[in-house]
Amino acid sequence: MEKRNTVFIAKSLDGFIADRNGGLGWLEAVPNPEHKDMGYGQLMANTDAILMGRVTFETVCNFDCDWPYTKPVFVLSKTLSEVPKAYIGKVELVYGELKDIIESLNQKGFNRLYIDGGSTIQSFLKEDLIDELILTTFPILLGGGAPLFSSLQKELEFEHVSSKLHLNQLVQDHYKRKR
Repeated sequence: MEKRNTVFIAKSLDGFIADRNGGLGWLEAVPNPEHKDMGYGQLMANTDAILMGRVTFETVCNFDCDWPYTKPVFVLSKTLSEVPKAYIGKVELVYGELKDIIESLNQKGFNRLYIDGGSTIQSFLKEDLIDELILTTFPILLGGGAPLFSSLQKELEFEHVSSKLHLNQLVQDHYKRKR
């Protein structure tokens, strides 16, 4: 089976994934009365597991809804020593070198991974472990906050696969890593 690490994330025009206070309210700036998922359902249908960072996990835990995932979720953390009681059986903590974590998950049959969380995405990019980027750009300048990208030791080339317009305002670009 194909092994693939995919990023699917929204960003502002200036490249931020959260505002200065870590907020995500700007994601509601574009009305979506029909609750279109903009490809998320298709992504999840083709995903074996989710690997997210601790901050993203804590953000999801604070959403005012039931646990939103049906796929196995692995939380990458250097600081959490145990899963909070409310999430036992819903997530598993993983530690160590990213390549080792990926190899371990692949050996367990989790070959198509959805990578989520700013610092986690940046770390995966630094290790050249991202195969696919699906980026949805919102027409807003946040002027600061959590950046999607950080500096890299070397250039990483991606091939543009497609662009889609959602809700007449959101541009979703799909890129695959050139290898």
